[in-house]
Amino acid sequence: MSDRTLRAAGGPGGRGRVLVARLDDAGDVLLAGPAVRAVAAHAAEVVFLAGPNGRAAAELLPGVDRVLTWRAPWIDHTPPPVGREQVDDLVARLRGIDEAVILTSFHQSALPLALLLRLAGVARIAAISNDYPGSLLDVRHRWDESVDVPEAERMLAVARAAGFPPPAGDDGKLAVQHPLPDITAITGHFFGVGAEADKGSYVVVHPGTSAPARNWPAERHRQAVRELTEDGHRVAVTGTERDLTAYVAGDDAADLGGATTLAELAAVIERASVLVAGNTGPAHLAAAVGTPVVSLFAPVVPAARWAPYGVATVLLGDQQAPCRDSRARTCPVPGHPCLSQVTSEQVVKAVRELTQ
Repeated sequence: MSDRTLRAAGGPGGRGRVLVARLDDAGDVLLAGPAVRAVAAHAAEVVFLAGPNGRAAAELLPGVDRVLTWRAPWIDHTPPPVGREQVDDLVARLRGIDEAVILTSFHQSALPLALLLRLAGVARIAAISNDYPGSLLDVRHRWDESVDVPEAERMLAVARAAGFPPPAGDDGKLAVQHPLPDITAITGHFFGVGAEADKGSYVVVHPGTSAPARNWPAERHRQAVRELTEDGHRVAVTGTERDLTAYVAGDDAADLGGATTLAELAAVIERASVLVAGNTGPAHLAAAVGTPVVSLFAPVVPAARWAPYGVATVLLGDQQAPCRDSRARTCPVPGHPCLSQVTSEQVVKAVRELTQ
């Protein structure tokens, strides 16, 4: 879906320049896609405020006209110190915004950013806030955080509350802008993949995650790759950690480690029959391009909120393990039982189930 289509669906764009903020990782930004499209259907311009780890994903979202990047001290995993120079720079860049929709997870506060938006002169601000927001919010959307709702739906609810209903015919699923890059030079060396007819001719295995608590062991990934090839699949291994991808690929798979931008990775996954991945950005990228997912999901956060949204998925991992809902980035339980008990045979069976 193009930006032009969104504008046409939404009418004259009478709401001016609207900022949508989601300040954390790529997967979180991709999950904001339905909310962004809702805003874009009514706004003259959509400016997306992303964290450094989310910028590339924001640039892929239909409806986004411009992306600003800022590293928020209250959200970033390695938070920078609060400095006047950095704050003043952001406030200056936010001037000229007419409205803002702040999107957050249940454990994040929208109020620090709302304060900075007020200092920038933003007249109307909407966000979820169960804490008293005073004069910082014009639309205070209350949310029952004891109920697990898919993150994409939670964020879309904020857009609705702010007066931005989705455009007619929008299916509410994740999406990326098309056309995606030509990946013939990347995959063709291994598979000869380039034609549209080749869609579904390989499986993508993405072994890395942004948090160790979400990792399936590397040796299990390697074994799964070997068994997938024995089961008749061609396999591509993707990721940014080149030592990890090389180990997992071994002599059995195409090692695409470090070879793709996020947009190129989207194209690689779009052509795949299945993605095998943990709870990480590429799983949401697969959902955005309609590729089924074998999700190796550690229950440190609820799968009901963050499992791949709107796409066929087989969820593996003990969702009742002791680490459940701990939000841990490093596994707090010896032996990492929630994922270490998942076998390569289970992964192969799940891939078979999604491809038959």
